[in-house]
Amino acid sequence: MKASLRIGTRGSQLALWQARWVQAAIMRQQPDVEVDLVIIKTQGDKILDVPLAQVGGKGLFVKEIEEALLDGRIDLAVHSMKDMPAELPEGLTICAIPKRENPLDALISVRYNSIDHLPEGARVGTSSLRRSAQLKHLRPDLVIVPLRGNLDTRLKKLETTDLDAIVLAAAGLMRLGLGHRITAYLTDEQMLPAVGQGALCIETRDADPEVQSIIESLDDPGTRTAVMAERAFLKRLEGGCQVPIAGHAKAVGATVSLCGLVADLDGRTIIKNTMTGQVERADRLGRSLGEDLLKRGAGPILEGLQQDG
Repeated sequence: MKASLRIGTRGSQLALWQARWVQAAIMRQQPDVEVDLVIIKTQGDKILDVPLAQVGGKGLFVKEIEEALLDGRIDLAVHSMKDMPAELPEGLTICAIPKRENPLDALISVRYNSIDHLPEGARVGTSSLRRSAQLKHLRPDLVIVPLRGNLDTRLKKLETTDLDAIVLAAAGLMRLGLGHRITAYLTDEQMLPAVGQGALCIETRDADPEVQSIIESLDDPGTRTAVMAERAFLKRLEGGCQVPIAGHAKAVGATVSLCGLVADLDGRTIIKNTMTGQVERADRLGRSLGEDLLKRGAGPILEGLQQDG
């Protein structure tokens, strides 16, 4: 048994919370193992004044950490699952996906208590094309304002700028004890979440069974089934942060239900459907839903956005 483990993580408040949660879970099960955090700065942490879609989308918050994992500087990595590209580098695997936190998006506002109560022309901050497209579809009158920075920075901008509301992932707020800041949860119908939203990804090397034997116990089968269906859907569409794609699955008993969405940037066209399948065929379900949306017209939208990018 290894005497020590090194967890690679970003240095943001939320990333550190997630890594410390995994650290504590390992130490409860393996009290004789020393577990240290190694903070790694990613490209996404360095570029804060440009929208994510313009600087490469998915992978911006994981690439440097995965490189450290591959070359042995760390033994495992903890990521937000929604930051993970559909394809992993050769030699790495998703070893465990712990039980998911609330996957929904949340509206935060000082003056208004719901999306419906925002006045015409209200200014809403978000850094996500997925959120922006769905907000525009719900309320074409809203003015979407680009919003980058860590969670604390974005909350402060709501108070110090002329924003009427911001939209953030509920999971991050709840993990940091900021659930009281949530004005309203946005339902699946109003705002379909990002693939993997609310879930953690614990990544290890393929050829490291000793570490995997320690980490595998943190896996939650229901969450893994749902997230793998979502990721198969994302992979089939070859999507990233530069494309408004959303997907949310729920595993109940022997079945899994997956809702997926592709939108154009202005939210005028949204292609959306839900499919249900057997838990053991979650990957196939994700691919099938991706194929279905492509047949419904998602292909030209995705091609146009990728050409623009």
